[in-house]
Amino acid sequence: MSESAIKYDTVERVAIITLNRPGQRNAINNDIALGLRAAWERFNASDERVAILTHAGEHFSVGVDVNGPPEDFPACVPNVGVRLEKPLIAAVSGWIVGGGVVMVQMADLCVAADNAKFMFPEAKVGFTGALIAGLAARIPHKVAMELMLLGDELGAERAYQVGLVNKVVPQAQLREAAMHCARRLAGNAPLVLSLLREFVSEVIPQGPSEHVARGRLAIQRVRQSEDAKEGVASFKEKRKPRFKGE
Repeated sequence: MSESAIKYDTVERVAIITLNRPGQRNAINNDIALGLRAAWERFNASDERVAILTHAGEHFSVGVDVNGPPEDFPACVPNVGVRLEKPLIAAVSGWIVGGGVVMVQMADLCVAADNAKFMFPEAKVGFTGALIAGLAARIPHKVAMELMLLGDELGAERAYQVGLVNKVVPQAQLREAAMHCARRLAGNAPLVLSLLREFVSEVIPQGPSEHVARGRLAIQRVRQSEDAKEGVASFKEKRKPRFKGE
């Protein structure tokens, strides 16, 4: 994994996680996917109160890299591959395409630059992972269908009007606007934020692909655990297993 594909910085109890392939418009390849998953796990284990997902360069992400797609895209999606225990803010500008839209969909809040353009072109190119289906539970149904089925561009202002974005700011103010929101969240009661996020996750319907991805990843974690290795070893050695819950 390239260490530079994802940058992880900490400022004022805020984790700033940056997609860092600006030359490829932050297309999501295996380096990005592995780096993001590691970043979510690091964030969960850290003392940071809130995370900002943002990007280097002009564009947030043009989606999955068609020239070198990740081996397991759902594993890197926040709140799908790794269930976050603390709030996540997306801070985006330029093109937000395909898997980039899914990342915004799964964030708690989104601040967008006034040049942000959302697009989901999978129906035009003939393949889908369908994680986007849950968007219909998060913004008005007909708008979600327009984005998914027609593949039309959704500009920053309309994204704000339909609730995909919380705030639209000039591009030069994007980072500071996201940090202002993050500071406010970092000053709030962590247990309350965690509980409300957990309860909201019970309220918002999840698409079939979300259920499948979460179930598959949960099973994968058990299969790759130290306890699984210990179980096999103890069976071969004809002894009682010593499980540690790891």
